[in-house]
Order: sequence, then structure tokens, then C-alpha cells
Amino acid sequence: MTVLRAHAEDEYAEELALLAKEDDRPRPPGWALSPWAVTTYVLGDGRRISPKYVGARRIVEVAVATLATDRALLLLGVPGTAKTWLSEHLAAAVSGDSTLLVQGTAGTAEEAVRYGWNYARLLAEGPSRDALTPSPVMRAMAEGRLARVEELTRMPSDVQDALITLLSEKTLPIPELNLEIQARQGFNLIATANDRDRGVNELSSALRRRFNTVVLPVPATAEEEVEIVSRRVAQLGRSLRLPETVTGAEEIRRVVTVFRELRAGATEDGRTKLKSPSATLSTAEAISVLTSGIALAAHFGDGVLRARDVAAGIVGAVVQEPAADRVAWREYLETVVRERPDWRDFYRACREVS
Repeated sequence: MTVLRAHAEDEYAEELALLAKEDDRPRPPGWALSPWAVTTYVLGDGRRISPKYVGARRIVEVAVATLATDRALLLLGVPGTAKTWLSEHLAAAVSGDSTLLVQGTAGTAEEAVRYGWNYARLLAEGPSRDALTPSPVMRAMAEGRLARVEELTRMPSDVQDALITLLSEKTLPIPELNLEIQARQGFNLIATANDRDRGVNELSSALRRRFNTVVLPVPATAEEEVEIVSRRVAQLGRSLRLPETVTGAEEIRRVVTVFRELRAGATEDGRTKLKSPSATLSTAEAISVLTSGIALAAHFGDGVLRARDVAAGIVGAVVQEPAADRVAWREYLETVVRERPDWRDFYRACREVS
């Protein structure tokens, strides 16, 4: 049975195998590839290795170099800057396994980063190694792999602090069994966080010191963002088995332009100031809008992505808080979009759904 979304190490197994075969550079203990090969896997080589992340090479090099030290890596950025995507591919390239994942939420318990118990066995046999339920972090320590923690700042502060001993001592005490798990070479941790969402729990200074923080910026230029969106939309279309659709570069550029201008609060030429809506309007949301548009064009249109196929998705992405966001959107539509002669079809489509 074909899975909806394969793990990075499975989807790009051929590329990883090719790099491993040709990689003759020094590898840190426990790593499947050298830092140079990991960076090549993430950024691509323009020939046989496809780029997974489009951005400054130095950002990726710093992130990879951090993982080769005794400091954990914190990928920080606003929503939609590919933090999760990058962490998955780093884990796949370094450890060959991106599945040792803890998803941070307000309800995440300490057991998610330490260990829990199989209570049936615990009651029947008492505390024992067999009754222990290891967390993904504990498994990563025992196997010498990378663990991933998503949305670190959404976890309660006391759960966050459970990571301090793990990261500083590289040891997980299990007092109930009078033993400890010591991390094997190759173990490290990648966490992601953003400070734009509600419900954020600030990291303590003690925990923050255990991380090297790498900030992932939004795409610097419209061309860079268009490239990212185009690539991911094509990948998603293949994985979702959407019917073949003619995806116009013009519609992709329009969506990216709308999102960038509303995020920045000004038009690309800087001549018109705009009200920014409450929505994040990230690159990830642009990808979602276009993927939905392709599905509409394929199943209910003529197989060509047009303005009417993306209009509803854009309005839904922009207008998150009906009162204030609708005012900002209508102002943008009437003062900017309406005045662009080659955007008339886009203007009409957005007016219809607004």
C-alpha cells in the first residue's frame, strides 16, 4: 500500500545511498554521512541531488556543524519557514531515521521526553526494564541517533526543563530501576520553535544555553519564494496523485506576490502602504493555496490552473479574523489588485468570493 507521505529517508533513499557511496570525507561518530554530504543532500548539487531547502548555504552549514558538537540545535523562525521540513531532512541524512519525534503541545507530558510505563506489566511484575516505555528521545540516546522536538515553546515549562539534564549530562536517569541510559555517540537533538503563535512558553535561560539557535528567515526575494512554492507544489501533486494539471507560473507568482506584499505592509515597489492582516501568510500557506487550486482545476475545471481556482484559497488564508482582516483585504483588492491591468481576471475572481 502506498503511503500518503513517505518519510524523508524513504522518499530520498536513492539520493542518500548515492551520497553514502561517494562520500569519502570524515564522518562524526554515528553519522551516516559526513557534514559535507549532509549539506549537499539538503541543498542539492544541481545534478543528481535535488534541493530540499532553498536558502543561504551558511545557515545549513551552521546547523549541520552544530549537530556535530555537543550542543543541541534550535531552529527558530516564524511559521512557514520550513523548520520542520529542514529538521526532518537533517535527521534523515545524519541518522537515516527521522521518526524519533516528540510533538510539543500544551498537553505534552514529561513522559514524552523521558520515559513512561506499560502499566499492565508494571502492576503484574513491578518496575522492570520490560515494563519501561522509552520515549523517542530515550531511544535516540540508546541508539546514537538524532531526536526531534517540534514546537518546543508550546510544551509546558516543566516538560521543557526535563531536557536540561539530557542535553548537559547526555544521561537519562531512571531512579525507579536504579540505572541510567547514557547517550551513545551520534546522539543529538533538533528542536523547532516560533514566537508568533499564541500559547508560547518561553525557554528558560538554562535550557536555551544548551542549544545553538539558528534563525530561519522568510525567503529573501520573490524569485526565491516562487522557486520554493513551485517545487513543493509539484512534489505534493505527485504524492497526492492529483490529475495532471497545467500549472501556470503566473498564478504561482501572483499568490506569492499577494502574500509577500500583505506580510510586508507595502507593495513590491514600495509606493503603497498596506494594512497587514493578522494571518501569518507564510510560504507554507501559499503552497497549500496553490495545491488546493490545482485540485479544483483538475477535478472541476479544464485542467489549467487559473485565477478562479486560487481565489477562494487566498481569501481564506488572508481573512482569519473576519472584522479587521476583511477590511485589510478589501483595501488591498481595490487599491492594488484592481489597478494592475494584467490582474483583472484575478481581481474579478477574488471579488466573487469576497
